[in-house]
Amino acid sequence: MYLPAPAARQGTVRFTLVQPDLPQDQLSNPLYWEANFVRLAQLSPARAPAPGASFGRLVLWPESGLVDYLRPGYPQRYYDRTTSFGDPKLARERIGRLIGTGSVLLTGAVDLEIEDDRAAGAYNAVTALDSSGGILGGYRKAHLVPYGEYLPMRPLLEPIGLSRLVAGSIDFIPGPGPQTLDLGPLGKAGIQVCYEIVFSGEVVDRHNRPDYIFNPSNDGWFGNFGPPQHLAQARMRAIEEGLPVLRATTTGISAVIDPHGVVRRHFAQMRGGRIDGTIPQAEPPTLFARLGDWLPLAWALLANAAALIASRRTAR
Repeated sequence: MYLPAPAARQGTVRFTLVQPDLPQDQLSNPLYWEANFVRLAQLSPARAPAPGASFGRLVLWPESGLVDYLRPGYPQRYYDRTTSFGDPKLARERIGRLIGTGSVLLTGAVDLEIEDDRAAGAYNAVTALDSSGGILGGYRKAHLVPYGEYLPMRPLLEPIGLSRLVAGSIDFIPGPGPQTLDLGPLGKAGIQVCYEIVFSGEVVDRHNRPDYIFNPSNDGWFGNFGPPQHLAQARMRAIEEGLPVLRATTTGISAVIDPHGVVRRHFAQMRGGRIDGTIPQAEPPTLFARLGDWLPLAWALLANAAALIASRRTAR
């Protein structure tokens, strides 16, 4: 008998989730960078706060869509190559103006690790910006993709012609792991960039549980087979943690997943658009959220013990 999932409780945090449908070959082509930004901007028109509310909405942009270096302190030549106006402050301010008063943007971005006036590494990051262009915080991806974001054994493999999938010669370096960004009235956001959401038990900070998980991704690398699998994994994490998951991707499948793992709204692949709504409320911490990977380990030990008892009885 099929039992439908219970209806998720709707929260009060408004959001705009953007799927710009940016083809993979345009993301690394400088000729398209400004057009890509315009596409993101067109799908994120400024909105006034709801009547009686003192805060705006949460705007969610995917991984890889924005090329601007948003943080200050890098050598100027890096801003000249990628950042609007060659100035991270001006680039952030134009983003702040388009999202509207009281709103916050969570966007995929790239941070640099500078040593001796040069980039020694990069971070696949998410940056939180307010409507004045101020940086509220950020997250740096911890689980990196070998041959995608870094080339293992580079001194040996690069001379024979091997390279990573992501454009550029600077390898990405890992961040510290799950973190929660406190966005004030817009709630506490847990961040998981792209495929690191597949790591069961490693997607939230257990000492500072978020209200929802934001999962920006660029699924354009993985053809038609990857995005449905990625969506299914995100649904599993929602069920395990009892948390809603919001997925913003460049080409699909973007989705709003409630804490029961039900896809409430989505955009199919190779379509552009946005989803507006309010974030479903989180459920109380599940047993898995409290015990983590000790729970499946306990079930495995119990199953093995039952199998051992059964085999001995059969032998007798």
